[in-house]
Amino acid sequence: MVKRTSFEGDSCPIARSLEAIGDWWSLLIIREALFGVRRFGEFQSRLGMARNILSTRLRALVDHGILETAPASDGSAYSEYLLTPKGRGTFPILVALRQWSEEFDDTPEQIATILVDREKGRLVKKLEMRAEDGRLLTPADTVVKLRPPPRKRSA
Repeated sequence: MVKRTSFEGDSCPIARSLEAIGDWWSLLIIREALFGVRRFGEFQSRLGMARNILSTRLRALVDHGILETAPASDGSAYSEYLLTPKGRGTFPILVALRQWSEEFDDTPEQIATILVDREKGRLVKKLEMRAEDGRLLTPADTVVKLRPPPRKRSA
């Protein structure tokens, strides 16, 4: 197995995010958890993953604070994997990936599902990046700047 480069401690927020959720299995596990999947066996059957890979990815997601384990809600001896607030915070990331695929996939007609508002049953509007004043932003409208160093506390 090829050793992966670690981005832990990298100064780039995108690289740091990839450290936690940057492989396809992790994103698919999170997708299933957002759909309500909680048990190891459910993840395995829905994703078709080998047990050892699933076990490794679940452990990493727990270690990164994206999932947490809890006793099974049915009182059985099993554990369940629950999304933490950090894990639920991945929802816009997955929606953005979904919408990107819907727009640019070579065969969008093969995409079997649509994302709809549960209450109204209507399609979810495309995500947009907006400035604080409400203007729609494109990549050309943004720039990455260095963060100012933290101010020293006075004694």
